[in-house]
Amino acid sequence: MTAPPAALIERHHADVSGGWLRPAVFGAMDGLVTNIALIAGVGGGAVRPGTILLTGVAGLVAGAVSMGLGEYTSVKSQNEQVAAEVAKERLELELNPEAEAEELAQMWVARGLSEELARQVAEELHRRPEEALRFHAREELGVDPDERPSPWAAAVSSFICFSIGAAVPLVTYLLGFTSLLLALGTGGLGLFVAGAVTARFTGRRWWWSGLRQLVLGAAAAAITYAIGAMIGIGGGLG
Repeated sequence: MTAPPAALIERHHADVSGGWLRPAVFGAMDGLVTNIALIAGVGGGAVRPGTILLTGVAGLVAGAVSMGLGEYTSVKSQNEQVAAEVAKERLELELNPEAEAEELAQMWVARGLSEELARQVAEELHRRPEEALRFHAREELGVDPDERPSPWAAAVSSFICFSIGAAVPLVTYLLGFTSLLLALGTGGLGLFVAGAVTARFTGRRWWWSGLRQLVLGAAAAAITYAIGAMIGIGGGLG
């Protein structure tokens, strides 16, 4: 048997419109960086390990709830705006179909189609109103009315991933260790792993993605630690 032509080989693409990947990645990274920086800042003031743990747990709960609610509201509002714009486009198609067909044809002409072919395709398409609406939404608004991200998927994935990320730098305290340096090292390892895992979806080199997240998180921790040491009762990585 001969191999099928490359154009006929089915290619599987990642789901980029489901609304879960961006908030999941953002939630995990935000949870890691936020709590690493938070415990670094509090630890810079040389407070007791129990206070650092309490601060970290409070940051985890507050941040996870905030992220979940924020993502839900954000995606829900975006979907409502898209729905409103699609409704406007539907009304325009009903009131002035000829002008809308010409508008679509001119978009295709601008992309290289001949005027005759562009108008012929646009007229044929406008015989099916729902399909015409989809094309106008894609061409004019840059959205697919049938593929909107789920606000619940965004909220839940953000809440869970933030909680996981924020829990990483607290693991050593939960296990009974009291070293701030060990907690920050664990958080740094978590940042590197999270960045490397993200590269699985983005196609970037895993080590570069992991190193980038580690450097950014370390910078945030260094800044908050310095501020904590300046305002607190003393410094030290205890």
